[in-house]
Amino acid sequence: MSGGLLVAGTTSDAGKSVVTAGICRWLVRQGVKVAPFKAQNMSLNSFVTREGAEIGRAQAMQAQACRVEPTALMNPVLLKPGGEQSSQVVLLGKPVGEMSARGYHGGRQQRLLGTVLECLAELRGTYDAVICEGAGSPAEINLRRTDIVNMGIARGARLPVLVVGDIDRGGVFASFFGTVALLSREDQELVAGFLVNKFRGDVSLLEPGLDMLHGLTGRHTYGVLPFRHGLGIDEEDGLRVSLRGTVRESAVAPPVGEDVLRVAVCAVPLMSNFTDVDALAAEPGVVVRFVDRPEELADADLVVIPGTRGTVRALEWLRERGLADALARRAAEGRPVLGICGGFQLLGEHIEDEVESRAGHVDGIGVLPVRVRFAREKTLTRPVGRALGEDVEGYEIHHGVADVQGGETFLDGCRVGQTWGTHWHGSLESDGFRRAFLREVAAAAGRRFVPAPDTSFAALREEQLDRLGDLIEHHADTDALWRLIESGAPTGLPFIAPGAPA
Repeated sequence: MSGGLLVAGTTSDAGKSVVTAGICRWLVRQGVKVAPFKAQNMSLNSFVTREGAEIGRAQAMQAQACRVEPTALMNPVLLKPGGEQSSQVVLLGKPVGEMSARGYHGGRQQRLLGTVLECLAELRGTYDAVICEGAGSPAEINLRRTDIVNMGIARGARLPVLVVGDIDRGGVFASFFGTVALLSREDQELVAGFLVNKFRGDVSLLEPGLDMLHGLTGRHTYGVLPFRHGLGIDEEDGLRVSLRGTVRESAVAPPVGEDVLRVAVCAVPLMSNFTDVDALAAEPGVVVRFVDRPEELADADLVVIPGTRGTVRALEWLRERGLADALARRAAEGRPVLGICGGFQLLGEHIEDEVESRAGHVDGIGVLPVRVRFAREKTLTRPVGRALGEDVEGYEIHHGVADVQGGETFLDGCRVGQTWGTHWHGSLESDGFRRAFLREVAAAAGRRFVPAPDTSFAALREEQLDRLGDLIEHHADTDALWRLIESGAPTGLPFIAPGAPA
């Protein structure tokens, strides 16, 4: 068996994903053969592996941090919400049905523990170390009995647990103490210590609190990571994207030409793979914002309708808000619109859906000559091709099958005037194609915008992952962290009352 570690968090969005990626990148730079793992992920932001399996994009990015190809073993269970009460369950990369939250937590989840432990064991038999990411908080005691992603997997695989807390939110000491105190004695034994995330200021002022935390819990703090802008890897939940913010916290780089290019992304319900527009935001002079009102499209040079887990629901939302009419007017005026996956489908003439929404026949916005029928079998592919004279790669995740009946060919979809539609996620990450597309958009919008000739999205991703590795290398106790990964579950740590039943 190889070394291993579970990165848990005091809350959702405490920084588990980025810390896991940072540890992975730090280890691989030390010559360690490492892999990421998340037993169960709830996300609409997913990716297709080369073998045609669907996994969370965060795990795909963590695999990139490890410099290995992502596989279904790294995220054996993916839950894709379809509303407030139900999710599609994706097991080992393939959908196996829809299930309510009560039905999943009421029995199905616990039966998957053996499967996820087998996947983890297979990875640990192949790699020197496997860095696992938890979900939410391990102190969700109402769900502990069926847990397979936090203390359930830690206990089943005898993994040491590092608890990450976001000090920028405040209350980190109470969160650390309370998280451990709410665990059962058996679970507490696996919690090795803590990692403070997003600290601003003088670390010496924090040290007395860390000493007191050690006195109260008997557990070591493995580092204090400073706050850094723009370090988030692909988020799990598109609903967390601010409607008024840019995709990344960092400022937009100055344009190469005279003008900036403004991109408005419709923040549709159940938005999926919203990271498709990250490549646009990486371009100097491109301003990306998420919008939900028709007047916000007025000054946009390009409007993007992203993917969605609910195409018919998104179409209804666009109509209710007047955005559908605004999009139809844009298309008629020859102003650029790009629909990706579900966004492509709803731009068509009509949709037949007895699978996702079970709404039957629904009229689309009608600006592309496309008819969509939802099939029960999900399309999961990694296509390659050419468009606008450039090589393009992407990936497809959809139930809708498009029957294209006109227009110019555009990847697997079509183009009519300045309205474009495709199922290909990730196509804008192909640098040459992205630049060619932006030149077309700028010309149609009358902007003197010039794409930067040397922007490499892949290189920017690598820089970001190296910055995460630097955070761990420079601000974590890496000697202690490596001993923890190598030695396995800790022993002899004190029990903190009151504890919760197992």
